[in-house]
Amino acid sequence: MKFTESETLELKKSTSEIKEAVISISAILNKHQQGELYFGIKNAGLVVGQSVTDKTLRDISKAISDNIEPKIYPGISRIKIEGKSCIKVRFKGSDVPYFAYGRAYIRVADEDRHLSTKALEGMFVRKNRDKLRWDAEICKEAKLTDISAQKVKYFLKNSGLKYDTIHNALEKLKLLVDGKLLNAAVILFARKPQTFFPNARLRCAVFGTTDTTFTIDMQDFEGDIFHLIAKAEEYILKNIHIGMRLEGLRRVDVPEIDKAAFREAIINAFCHRDYREYDSVNIAVFKNRVEIRSPGLLYGGLTIKAIKTKMVSERRNELIAELLHRVHFIEKWGRGIKLILSKEPDAEFSEVGTKFITIFKRKSYYEGKKGVEKTTRKEVGEKLVEEKAIVATQKSSQKSSQKSSQKILEMMRKQTQVTIKELAESIGISDKAIKKNIVKLKERGILKRIGPDKGGYWEVAKK
Repeated sequence: MKFTESETLELKKSTSEIKEAVISISAILNKHQQGELYFGIKNAGLVVGQSVTDKTLRDISKAISDNIEPKIYPGISRIKIEGKSCIKVRFKGSDVPYFAYGRAYIRVADEDRHLSTKALEGMFVRKNRDKLRWDAEICKEAKLTDISAQKVKYFLKNSGLKYDTIHNALEKLKLLVDGKLLNAAVILFARKPQTFFPNARLRCAVFGTTDTTFTIDMQDFEGDIFHLIAKAEEYILKNIHIGMRLEGLRRVDVPEIDKAAFREAIINAFCHRDYREYDSVNIAVFKNRVEIRSPGLLYGGLTIKAIKTKMVSERRNELIAELLHRVHFIEKWGRGIKLILSKEPDAEFSEVGTKFITIFKRKSYYEGKKGVEKTTRKEVGEKLVEEKAIVATQKSSQKSSQKSSQKILEMMRKQTQVTIKELAESIGISDKAIKKNIVKLKERGILKRIGPDKGGYWEVAKK
């Protein structure tokens, strides 16, 4: 029998190399979770044998037990190879990462290398990811009275289950632990999930060009996942071109982006997003494309290439995914990306910063770029309407800004040390918008900041 070292097999000339052997065992476990090691065989595969006593076997067992963490319990036996006494060590363990003499190693071919900090961190995350899943955590502030019975009944009806009480229904759906609500129960069935999770939100915008230079419309929606999915779908349909075709005598609407494709992308955005990120799911409708942006990159080591070429999926929110599957919102075997590409072959996927983005090209834009010989009166009219809409939006934005500035000044007169955060919460606009208004008020000489950011105060000019 020929012995050759590999990623799961290590050879040692004798027990004089016990320290190196212990390191090899930990490295193989970290890579493959099982392997074999022989004493009495040189690394080139030459059997040389060695002296083997009961004490030798005990010493090997003790060296492994004392120096590998977490503990493993290998099988150690005396065997004859080519008539010579050798020792065979069989080991396995899935409690990675394993440490030898306080260090972590990984098997690469037939070598044992130090495990990098990043790789070690990844092992810990994978090891504990079920414990760390956001949707399976208890929502400490929420109570059963915060759950909408109507939402639960509707869900059960659509998933073929019967309703008796909210408590029993949620237990049946594995959304209660010791009588306490899980995050998944709240984000799906609470009357107002945004009370507990400010990022239970959908942010939508329409832009007049291929970038964010001109904003035509901007809307925010709050609520449970099912409500937000419906609103996202509705918003896209409202803001892209709809064509038509005849099926017999019946007219059928045909959106320029396939409805099933963008609906799947929307559902994926809410199902697989990272709910630990404060940001919302965002829909951006540009002149040439629609982007669906979801907080959180691909999960579990997946790559864009892998999701496009293989039917695989890694679920960040296992409970949410399972519940969406019950009502046929998602497929169980990761076929969502395949569905999108079958309907919209030009769809693109990218990861930017901490967001996963699905991009759909708008056919109306690219067909227009190919050139229409003459501009019809209808197109001229549509252009004028669009320009008026932009002007109206700009005027509306100016009025809104003036009102906000007035409210800021009123609050500062009453409370000279009011903070930007307090202003934003009271007026109902973002911190960024507050800062923008303050800059303009300072430039007009209406407002001054006296002293530092902390400990200073606002001074408003007299009328």
